[in-house]
Amino acid sequence: MQLSAAVEEDYRRLFRTAEVRPDHRRAVGDEVESLVAHKKRYRKAGRPVGVPWWVVAVIHDLEASRRFDRHLHNGDPLTARTVHVPKNRPSGPPPFTWEQSASDALGFDGLAGQEDWSLGHALFRLEAFNGFGYRPKHINSPYLWSFCQHYDKGKFASDGHFDAGLVSAQCGAAVLLKVMAEERHITLH
Repeated sequence: MQLSAAVEEDYRRLFRTAEVRPDHRRAVGDEVESLVAHKKRYRKAGRPVGVPWWVVAVIHDLEASRRFDRHLHNGDPLTARTVHVPKNRPSGPPPFTWEQSASDALGFDGLAGQEDWSLGHALFRLEAFNGFGYRPKHINSPYLWSFCQHYDKGKFASDGHFDAGLVSAQCGAAVLLKVMAEERHITLH
């Protein structure tokens, strides 16, 4: 999928109108606080490959539950190469530091070396990191929009099959970024 002007504008519209669901406000606030507390570490992982700290942070939240003993790729333990998709990452002998794994994940998924991290581009890349499988189903990706009014249900289960009744239990990346911006931890253009 390519980022078109229409898709970029749709991201901007959804972001502008997104509101954290009242029953998730406290949890989202706690997640944002935890991510911001580790800003220095996220910056250290992202800076060498040109990825903003806040992108590394939300991926870390979604893929590894903010655990620094897990691969940024998919949450597998750092004591070995990844066993889930993507498999056998990073190259080299384990165990890996979190920063080694994070740099590999950012490069492997095409985030390294990107110059434009404006809002539309960032949301497109985050959705790409997880996959565009929700678009043909006419569902806003929970990877971005879970915990706000732009997502209700429908999720790919851990076995890769889509379940129309399954609801994501994770806060979406766009929702985390929205709260970070509202709290002035980041500025998005």
